[in-house]
Amino acid sequence: MLKYSKAIVLIVFVFLFAMCNQKSKNEAGNETILKGAIDITVDETVKPIVEDQVAVFEGTYYDAKISLKPKSEAEVVNDLLNQKVKVAVTARDLTKEELERFEKSKIKPRVTPFAQDAIALISSKSNNDTLIALKSVIDFMQGKADSRIKGLVFDNPNSSTVRYMKELAKVKDVPNTGVFSFKTNDEVIKFVSENDGMIGVVGVNWLSQPSPNMAEVIKKINVLSVKGLNDNKYYSPTQNDLAKEKYPLARDLFIINCQGYTGLGMGFSSFIAGEIGQRIVLKSGLLPYKIPSRKLKIRNEIINDKE
Repeated sequence: MLKYSKAIVLIVFVFLFAMCNQKSKNEAGNETILKGAIDITVDETVKPIVEDQVAVFEGTYYDAKISLKPKSEAEVVNDLLNQKVKVAVTARDLTKEELERFEKSKIKPRVTPFAQDAIALISSKSNNDTLIALKSVIDFMQGKADSRIKGLVFDNPNSSTVRYMKELAKVKDVPNTGVFSFKTNDEVIKFVSENDGMIGVVGVNWLSQPSPNMAEVIKKINVLSVKGLNDNKYYSPTQNDLAKEKYPLARDLFIINCQGYTGLGMGFSSFIAGEIGQRIVLKSGLLPYKIPSRKLKIRNEIINDKE
């Protein structure tokens, strides 16, 4: 009887393994690096730059369809770990613990850096001061009162900007008072534009490439220049200051591919990190991971167009 039961278990196991293997082959078979359909979760704070990349990619490769799912950083990483999604765009690399979880599941993520982003601090135009010391923000995150800051405004309690500022301030939780959160970066920008003394914390891409309905709202806010902890000068979240490694709130962006086969995730990752993708990053106001090449045309003689 025991041998019979073991035989049944073995047959069921082989059947399930074959079905899973067949499913994997079917997924890969209907998809290549330039065709097929895929869902990609993206950190909500960097959604605009990824939308630009998808628009050009789909416009170039008509058989490719990418559906973006903007979520908070915590949700993006959880979806990857729980295998609810195979490709994601994040504002940080995977941790050692996360990589170990993937390894236990026999998954080897391909992590591709493609841009450097900046976390921007914004205030209402009614506030004439366009400078802020990072120490003041850190003190506020640590629960210390600051007369120049009435409140800090984030997009989401689980967002990458909240995590970034908590790590910077070395705090486990944000203060119970004076810290506000909404659902999107656009809501943060609108709230700050209408409330003097509030400091918004947003991805700079939302300011450099605002949606049409936010164009007028953007005009009502100041993008603050920030003095770092070990510097006496103030720097702005611009490509120039990012390239010089002067802006104190810079972070790298990554696309993480856990497909495990040569599919659309690999194609899109290669596109973002390639020549065209890096030019899109450059035009967006962020700093490309690799500066795109420039072709110069050298003439052997001067042509006088005035004759």
